[in-house]
Formats: sequence, C-alpha cells, structure tokens
Amino acid sequence: MFEKEIYIERRKALRTLINSGLLIFVGNTELPMNYPQNIYHFRQDSSFLYFFGIDEPGLAAVMDLDNGKDIVFGNDVEIEDVIWTGPLPLLSNKAKQFGITQTEGFANFETYVLDAMKQNRTIHFLPPYNPNSKIFLSELLGISVAKLKENASMEMMLAVIHLRSMKSAAEVAEIEKGIDTAYEMFTKGMQLVKPNKYEYEVSGAMEGIALAKNGALSFPTILSVRGEILHGHAHGNLMNSGDMLVMDAGFETPNHYATDHTRSVPVNGKFTQKQKDIYQIVLDSQMAAIEAIKPGVKYQDIHLLSCKVIAEGLKKLGLMKGDIDEAVKQGAHALFFPHGLGHMMGLDVHDMEDIGQIYVGYDDEVRPIDQFGTAYLRLGRRLQTGFVLTVEPGIYFILELYNLWKSENKFTEFIDYNKVSEYLGFGGIRIEDDVLVTETGHRVLGKPIPKTVAEIEALMNN
Repeated sequence: MFEKEIYIERRKALRTLINSGLLIFVGNTELPMNYPQNIYHFRQDSSFLYFFGIDEPGLAAVMDLDNGKDIVFGNDVEIEDVIWTGPLPLLSNKAKQFGITQTEGFANFETYVLDAMKQNRTIHFLPPYNPNSKIFLSELLGISVAKLKENASMEMMLAVIHLRSMKSAAEVAEIEKGIDTAYEMFTKGMQLVKPNKYEYEVSGAMEGIALAKNGALSFPTILSVRGEILHGHAHGNLMNSGDMLVMDAGFETPNHYATDHTRSVPVNGKFTQKQKDIYQIVLDSQMAAIEAIKPGVKYQDIHLLSCKVIAEGLKKLGLMKGDIDEAVKQGAHALFFPHGLGHMMGLDVHDMEDIGQIYVGYDDEVRPIDQFGTAYLRLGRRLQTGFVLTVEPGIYFILELYNLWKSENKFTEFIDYNKVSEYLGFGGIRIEDDVLVTETGHRVLGKPIPKTVAEIEALMNN
C-alpha cells in the first residue's frame, strides 16, 4: 500500500471530474476452482484498489458526491471464521489506513444504493467483469446481466481512465521494483534454457521466483518454441537445438502493479545466421519505436513506424518487395507482424481493459485502423506524460496464415511467397520492454534485461 494521502487525493481528484450522484465500487469475490472452499488465488478489482486500497474479498464502497461521504461496506470475521483464519483487524481499522473513516456492514451497501435510487439519484458504476459482481449488480440495480455494460456510467469510466492513465512517481517506483524481480525471472529463465529440457522447467522456475518475492505473475506466462502462436500458454514442448524460444512474462508486485517483458532466445544459446537476421530486424524495430516516444505523438504512428522498419528489414532479406510505404499502408506486413505494438500498463498488465480498451487506447481524434493486424493495436492515441506502456514488435511465420494468403494471391506485389516458404517452421521472435513517457521524451523502466544478440549469447553460455 501507499501512504493514505495518496488514496485521499485520488478520491478527491475523482470528485472534481463528476458533478453529482453516487459512485459505487464492487470489490472482487473469491471464486471456487472445483468446490466452494477450494478457491482461485484472490485478486482485488484494480479500480477498487486504486481508490480504496483494501485488498480483501467481500467489500463494496460508495463515494457520495452530493453528501461528501466515502464509505466502505464489509463484514468483520466471526468466531466461526476466526478458527480458520486467526484473528483479523477490524474493517474500520483497515479503512483508516486509506483515509476512510466510515465503514458499515455489507448489507447496508444495498440499502444505501436502493435509497439513492428511490430518490432518483444518478448511480454511477463501472462495467463489471467478475461473474459474481455481474449477478450482484444485476439484482441490485434491476438491470439484466446482458445490459450492464451498456448501462455503465460513461462519465465515471472516462474519469477513472483519465486518473489511472497518469502514473505518479510512487506508481512508477513500484513498477520498477517489480522489474527488479522480472530481471531475475528472465535472466534465470534464459540460463535454464537448454536442448532436451521441457518448456515447463523454465516457466515453472520463473513463476517460482515471482512467488518467492511475495508477488505473482501479472498474466499467465507465454513461453514456447512455437513462437508463431502469439499466446502460447501451454508449456509441454521439448526444446530442441535449433529452436527459438519466446518468453513473455510479467511480475505482479505485492501492491499489484504489473510488469511485462518478452525475450526470444535460441535454445542452444547460439543464434544461427537466419535467426540473427530476423532477430535484429525486430530489435531495430523496437529501438526505433522507443526512440520515437514522447508526449504528443500518436502511438498509432509509432506502431506504423515499427511496421515499416520490419518491412524494410524483410525486404533486404528478400521476403518482402516493392514500395514499403505502400505495403504497410495496405497491411501486407501483417503476414509477419499481425498484432499491435503495445498497450498501457499499470495495475493491470493491459491497463483498464476491463473498463473498455477503446476508451483507454483511443479517443475522438484517434480511432482504430480497421485492418488485419493493425486493428489489434490496443493503444493508438497521443501519448501524455505519465503514461506507462509496452513496446513489443515481433516477426512470426504462421503456416496457416501463409497458406491462406498464398492461396488468395494476396499482396503478391509485396510478398515473395517462395522466399517466405524457406522460413516456415522458424517460429517467431518478439521483444518487449516497459516505457514511461516523460515530459521531454521517454525512459525505459528498470534494470535492462539482456536483449542484444551478444548479451543473450553471453548470458546463456556463462
């Protein structure tokens, strides 16, 4: 947790952005894996954490804009619970740590909201994603589960996105603490990569480091020699000499701030010339994108810059041809780079995606480009000081996509399919770092995880 003044100021700032009504926050509940008392690891709702801080299940909160009240609702443990959990601090004492002086039993939350509804007061809420929260809000507000998202408060959504998008010095410091652990996860993982070992031996060791640092993974690890599968969460492949391994993982700090990095390494510790050629194109693309980051620049334009660097590099290898600017404009590069350059990051690894990615990453000025690959760009709008974002270009050789486009004679003026066929089975390469937008430019956060060809080979062979 941060100092209580930070939470007080966050709630104060939110009040200045919404004129009247009741802001309601429903914290997350515990979810069972296979029977009620065998639960998944609890993770509090990020907006609840941001404004109220208390990291426990079974809570709700109200910010009454008309009466100037901030109230947290929840129940203290009873003796039947104490024998299992031990004595726990009272909710009132926990709330005081976050500058909240009024707490009530959870049942009073429903009463408070219903009374406000009877007075025809505006009830503001964020779109729920937790299934229990959906059912609870549906019954409380008299809105079907299917209609909750469209009835969520746009005013509240935009206000929360505005505040959470700008990371404070304390938040940046917390993310960088997390990157200290991410550095350890990745360097240890890279050293464990060897032929004739299984992927899970590496992913398990990396997750073990996260747990040993009193944190967790910020998302399920992507670690696979099938790097052309963008979200390869299964870790059952045997790693063979000659394979490339994509390692995409993040650490979630005890205060729940995320990190997100990707490294791609040769399983035997030595890049072949073909691997080195593709890897260097991706690295050049990432470095060009990072250098372009500064306030006022559209991230959509930086994404397209990254695409052009990739296309130009592939043209030099003979995989692409023709007018590169036109190739990128038409989307021919997406055969190799079929995703967006990056996303916002903070309390969520895809920050505030639960509220609505279209509102987090875009605005009235910048809209998504409706084109395969580029349409998946999560962040396109102009960058502002305080944004923390990821930069993660990649090159992939996806057999099914290759076969489809070739059969359709798609972009034959830009793609040499015969040359590309020589790379089928290559897999994929992605490189990712976390970057802060500063007043004058940018800063790559945290201790640098090895990413040049020379640095990776030195680490893996030490």
